Amino acid sequence: MTTPDQTRQRILGYLIDETGLKPFQVANTIELFDEGATVPFIARYRKERTGELDEVQIRTIEERYGYFRELEERKVAVLKSIAEQGKLTPELQARLEASRQKTEVEDLYLPYKPKRRTKATIARERGLEPLAELIAAQELTSGTPAEAALPFVDPARDVLDAAAALDGAGHILAERLADDADARAFVRRLTWEEGIFTARVAADKKEAVTKFEMYYDYQEPLRNIPSHRMLAMRRGEKEEVLLLAIVAPVEQLHAGLRRRLVTGESIFRPLLEQVAEDAYKRLIAPSIEVELRLEAKKLADEAAIQVFAQNLRNLLLAPPAGMKRVLGIDPGLRTGSKLAAVDGTGRFLEHVTIYPHTGEGRVAAAKRELLRLLDDHAIEMVAIGNGTAGREMEQFVKETLAEAGKRLPTVMVSEAGASVYSASEVAREEFPELDLTVRGAISIARRLQDPLAELVKIDPKSIGVGQYQHDVNQAALKKALDDVVESCVNYVGVDLNTASSALLSYVSGLGPALAKAVVRHRDAHGPFTSRQELLKIPRFGDKAFEQAAGFLRIRAAAHPLDNSAVHPERYPLVAAMAADLGVSLAALVADPALVGRLDPARYVSESVGLPTLRDILAELRKPGRDPRQEFVAAAFRDDLKELADLREGMILQGVVTNVTAFGAFVDVGVHQDGLVHVSHLANRFVKDPHEAVQVGQVVQVKVLAVDQARRRISLSIREASPGGGGEPQRRQPSPKEERRQDGLDLGKLEKAGFRVKR
Repeated sequence: MTTPDQTRQRILGYLIDETGLKPFQVANTIELFDEGATVPFIARYRKERTGELDEVQIRTIEERYGYFRELEERKVAVLKSIAEQGKLTPELQARLEASRQKTEVEDLYLPYKPKRRTKATIARERGLEPLAELIAAQELTSGTPAEAALPFVDPARDVLDAAAALDGAGHILAERLADDADARAFVRRLTWEEGIFTARVAADKKEAVTKFEMYYDYQEPLRNIPSHRMLAMRRGEKEEVLLLAIVAPVEQLHAGLRRRLVTGESIFRPLLEQVAEDAYKRLIAPSIEVELRLEAKKLADEAAIQVFAQNLRNLLLAPPAGMKRVLGIDPGLRTGSKLAAVDGTGRFLEHVTIYPHTGEGRVAAAKRELLRLLDDHAIEMVAIGNGTAGREMEQFVKETLAEAGKRLPTVMVSEAGASVYSASEVAREEFPELDLTVRGAISIARRLQDPLAELVKIDPKSIGVGQYQHDVNQAALKKALDDVVESCVNYVGVDLNTASSALLSYVSGLGPALAKAVVRHRDAHGPFTSRQELLKIPRFGDKAFEQAAGFLRIRAAAHPLDNSAVHPERYPLVAAMAADLGVSLAALVADPALVGRLDPARYVSESVGLPTLRDILAELRKPGRDPRQEFVAAAFRDDLKELADLREGMILQGVVTNVTAFGAFVDVGVHQDGLVHVSHLANRFVKDPHEAVQVGQVVQVKVLAVDQARRRISLSIREASPGGGGEPQRRQPSPKEERRQDGLDLGKLEKAGFRVKR
């Protein structure tokens, strides 16, 4: 058995081979994880140790390191089990130790795995294993199989005749073939490469009209099915509308298995050919189909999760309106509309309920109350939820402002997830005395100020930018979305004195418990004036400070670098730079021209290389800058409120609300998002819709068709302007950590032990 150090070195070798990275990059990244470092911290502040790996590379190492550790643990258990049976050979041990896929390990273990009582087990109990060996040897070329089987007839053992003996021996040989790792790998590979995935309607649903009608008689090559179709068909199966199956290339498989079993001419050739077919039909095919269906589902999950993660990232990094005093409105009809005012930091000021849509007699009072709130709190922007009565409320606000001679930006804000937040523990802690709908209005206002700070309070699944999010692996979805939120929060940075505990919990090195401790300390002692004050918080140790400090900002701090992304460990270095220029640290931070006079090569040392120095100088040019784009609001047409108001050929402005594998959904202000099919995203071939558009982007669209009965709108970006969907009006930075792959990921399939055609 290998030692822990040998196992670690073997895993490092796997990672180096698989990623193509340099040995020091992989080894140092693993060391950093073992030291308790987070992905954002490693990517931002340890570039020299990793050779400037980006977040996606670091997360890949983390994920694959975990996979290979589990693999090595499984190998130890399998080797121990086989050794205890006295069946471990040097060849088998070497093959197991060399395996890099869990699938291969399980295939090699299968013949030695404890089984329930099978037909082969019963045949062995009846003394038929010697006959099976005789048949497998394929040495007899004269006589008949029945004559060869006669010595094994034993009525006392329930072997009544030669046919029963041959049948039992055949079961033993069939199980051996089914347990053979190479045979299973052959069937798995060929079924994946040539298999057809089929769907048909259940007998009792043939006349039913369902959303799965396009799959009532459907087939597609298994390895080519895009994620959204696979998940749609599986949902149809779960709802008992569809029957799914994999149609394998049976003749090719039979031929391949016969070649593996029949090695020469003997009297047993016909019997062995039957055994090969029986092994496939009865033992191999059912389990391989289950395996491949699960693997295809896993890969479809990964693709769908990647789409969700990409959309979530774009939504979280949507441009903030900034520190404006905002009036948030949660529109309603019968129960009224809730208005909540917040100041520039998001602090709740006042709320009222108005009823502008429930009778003429209440409109005047509603207008007076709206104008009073705007004046009393010096409101600078109005945010209106885009749900029920949203467009009616927008029209009411604009009319009221026009009558009063006021000009205030009025913005429609997505309500997705607002109700989830309103009823959450986070909302109850923030506003225990307020009604759910008032909390919703506050959230709408804050979403306009800073989408990231507000949306982190909501379970990402409830934000409404996913595809089949309830059908995919929930643990994998949560991990991926949490990684996205963590990445976004640390990419932007967090204001230590205004951030909620929900936002702080995603800061590198903190977590929920420390985040709450930070807020309690702030509430008890007032705003932080220095990053160093964090060390006064109980259980906020040096390690947490190292991981978190660079991502936390303090406006108007005593130390000018406390409002920047420069890590405190580099403050002496920046002070030395200022001294070399003959200016104070504050002067250096305040004057980008001074930064231009610095030569980064002069400050290279054993602990600080050019990557870190370049980051420091970039930060000094714009300390504390928000990396997100400038805020831009979509301008919906005032005369369009309902689906019935749309006409084919209209050119409208809208906001992308969701991006899927087949296109993008766009809100044009009529309570029903329209679909821009991938073929209408641009005047060029678009493989990945994320290449053309992203969630939150303001786009120009043309109405192609309106289906009132099905409430469907078909839109085109391509036909909306002469340019036909060139560069988007606004795009967030697209860091490498959000790379995604379309459909089923063939590369990952290969890593899982499947050979695929490309």
